[in-house]
Amino acid sequence: MTKKPNLSFWQLWNLSFGFFGVQIAYALQSANISRIFATLGADPHSLSFFWILPPLMGIIVQPLVGKYSDRTWCRFGRRIPYLFAGALVAVLIMCLLPNSGSLGLTKNVVIWGMTGAMLFGLFSLMMLDTSINMAMQPFKMLVGDMVNEEQKTKAYSIQSFLCNAGSVVGFLFPYILARLYVSNIAPDGIVPDTVIYSFYAGAAILILCVLYTSLSVKEWNPEEYAKYNEILNHNDKKGDEPSMLALLAKAPSAFWSVGLVQFFCWASFLCMWSYTNGSIATLVFNTPVVDGLLSTSSVQYQEAGNWVGVLYAVQAVGSMAWAAVIPFLPGRKFAYMLSLILGGIGFILTNFVHDPYLMFLPFVLIGCAWAAMLALPFTLLTNALQGRGHMGTYLGLFNGTICLPQIIMAATGGIVLGLMPIGSNGAANEPLMLVFAGCLLLCGSVAVYAIKEK
Repeated sequence: MTKKPNLSFWQLWNLSFGFFGVQIAYALQSANISRIFATLGADPHSLSFFWILPPLMGIIVQPLVGKYSDRTWCRFGRRIPYLFAGALVAVLIMCLLPNSGSLGLTKNVVIWGMTGAMLFGLFSLMMLDTSINMAMQPFKMLVGDMVNEEQKTKAYSIQSFLCNAGSVVGFLFPYILARLYVSNIAPDGIVPDTVIYSFYAGAAILILCVLYTSLSVKEWNPEEYAKYNEILNHNDKKGDEPSMLALLAKAPSAFWSVGLVQFFCWASFLCMWSYTNGSIATLVFNTPVVDGLLSTSSVQYQEAGNWVGVLYAVQAVGSMAWAAVIPFLPGRKFAYMLSLILGGIGFILTNFVHDPYLMFLPFVLIGCAWAAMLALPFTLLTNALQGRGHMGTYLGLFNGTICLPQIIMAATGGIVLGLMPIGSNGAANEPLMLVFAGCLLLCGSVAVYAIKEK
């Protein structure tokens, strides 16, 4: 096998730059979905159910994108057609989702306990996450395809930096717009303009960034790819290709051991995305309670929603800073374990902080875990997969270790919340769900010991 050539910094940058726009879309979704559905009338005990669709679509879409892009060879490239198509759909849905409460869908029609506006929002969320997953996965595959082992950590670090930079922008959009006097309150059941306009801006940036990567990156042709990736029969017939189950049976041990760590990590962050809005509204902004529920139309709740974006941005900045430290730590496993311990401590600390600015400290620590989750699993896995072929399919299947724990946590989150004692304000005690998230990360740090590096 011919060694893959070293790439310049800007070549590595161009491979991942579109990820900046994709992550803005993902950040807007992560920070605002619970806020949107709570505004549309969702009960806190059912909030986690709305988070089932994103990972469910991911576990379906990403393996298919990996499988079919592995054998896609056209003038536009191998992975790029998929990321471009996904970005186009995401742009359309980002213009529709935050308007779910403003389209005149009647509240009198209730199906499965959800109003018309909530059902439309749920469908839009499903389509948004499908398209984001379709656009996101090719960036990881491009690095696996075109970057040699010596530069792979650097390439994924650049991707992690762009990911976190995009997150900062997406998380801060509603807060910045509110500071610019865009309306942050709306009638009951209507999403505020700060959120709606944030999604519009994110959609515009997303398509521009994806266009940049699509035009600046030239993927290898089949012969070049085979030469650099030790694939001799790149024109194998469709019937000769192994099934996904057959590939799973031959997966390296790192696939499963890293996957175990992933289980605890992503279940933890699903808790964060589901319950941070209610937690910050309770702990920091003293949001009023009406009939056992936080008042989502109150000024306090909507201010808390904007502040959650600020806290997520702090987390992203902490993640970028910690990503720069990770390469200097003694070994990937140690870095992985230490990062998850710091993140677990951060989650637990949130329950003891009641000042909006002091809350920065826990979220900086949470950012340490996020930095490790973005870079280290894929570095460990792609190194273990080197020379096996079917890189895209394996990375798509590996996405199941991200999606499955989120699905399980989304399905059981309401049950776990129901086991928590009622808060002092008479509402569901969402802050304790963040403590639970911290315990999950600490379990993940222990599971790191099972990983065997190639």
